Amino acid sequence: MYDFIISTGVIGIIGAVLAAALEAAHRFIANYGECEVDINSEKRVFRIEGGGSLLSSLSNEKIFIPSACGGRGSCGLCKVKVEAGAGPVLSTETPHLSPDEIKNSVRLSCQVKIRNDVRIHIPDELFYIKEFAGTVESIRDLTYDIKELRIKLVEPDTIEFKSGQYMQLTVPEYGDMDEPVYRAYSMSNPQSDQNHVEFIIRYVPEGFCTTWVHKMLKEGDEVTLNGPHGDFYIRDTDRPVIMIAGGSGMAPMKGMLLNMAEKGSERPTVFFFGAHNAKDVYHMDLMRDIESRMKSFRFVPAVSKVLEDEAWDGERGRITDVIDTLTENAVESEAYLCGSPGMIKACVGVLTKKGLSEERIYYDKFA
Repeated sequence: MYDFIISTGVIGIIGAVLAAALEAAHRFIANYGECEVDINSEKRVFRIEGGGSLLSSLSNEKIFIPSACGGRGSCGLCKVKVEAGAGPVLSTETPHLSPDEIKNSVRLSCQVKIRNDVRIHIPDELFYIKEFAGTVESIRDLTYDIKELRIKLVEPDTIEFKSGQYMQLTVPEYGDMDEPVYRAYSMSNPQSDQNHVEFIIRYVPEGFCTTWVHKMLKEGDEVTLNGPHGDFYIRDTDRPVIMIAGGSGMAPMKGMLLNMAEKGSERPTVFFFGAHNAKDVYHMDLMRDIESRMKSFRFVPAVSKVLEDEAWDGERGRITDVIDTLTENAVESEAYLCGSPGMIKACVGVLTKKGLSEERIYYDKFA
């Protein structure tokens, strides 16, 4: 598992360095003139100055391709079919593309530079993703390194979404960044709350967006975001539900659970939440409140190591071990996972061993 995480990180770092070097070269040396971008056989056509990435060029035209890494080439989400004008597949793309995708002209839009006329195809629903202006209503500490960010929508002032989906938050230029970027965060509010979006954001040292949120953003500040994105939400069935998350991965689970509680769901549901230490566990009161409102729900937090000065009477050990011990039969269940690729892989292994089909395991990976 650790080899997997390390290799994924190395690939991401190398890709980001190469992408930055290529971007600098093209920005200051090359002059490609005006280029045409044709989307879905002339459903939308626009002309721009060449040299920028396809992802950012589409964003400037208010067409928002899902991306969790803000165009660094590390998440692999911003895939589009480029039918003409993209040039050869780059080494920064190949770790994220299958042989069939390469054969079918699928590319990472953040790595494709517009140097001539381009013809692409995207899912029609992406034409309907909206950009929102909002105001920071509150920022509060959930743990020593996790904050809850609540934004009141201003223009438009309402949003329709499914609990579990995510938004892309625009981070303005600061420090060494000379242009805005955006990062993907799952919404933690229930879909009944259509006037707000709420995120749970963990601080990552030197992280561009998390530093901005944790150290610079203040109540009353204006923000821009777009969405909703993603297909991570509770399926409309009667199957028992298994949820697994750790850290800020609680965000989509919280939204899903609040939505289920509001609707009076009677589906048997268990939420396994993994943490390093007791100080990393949060929203205990909220989870107990949901348990009181939804009698078929059980919250199971677990810590891998209890520190000497911590009082903890809950489950102990790796979350995979706890799941293995407390889950007897998962054949009829659905599972919803949110966390790192390593955590997702390990939990999928435990659940499939318990008889759960991978077709009923849905997950949201951190990039």
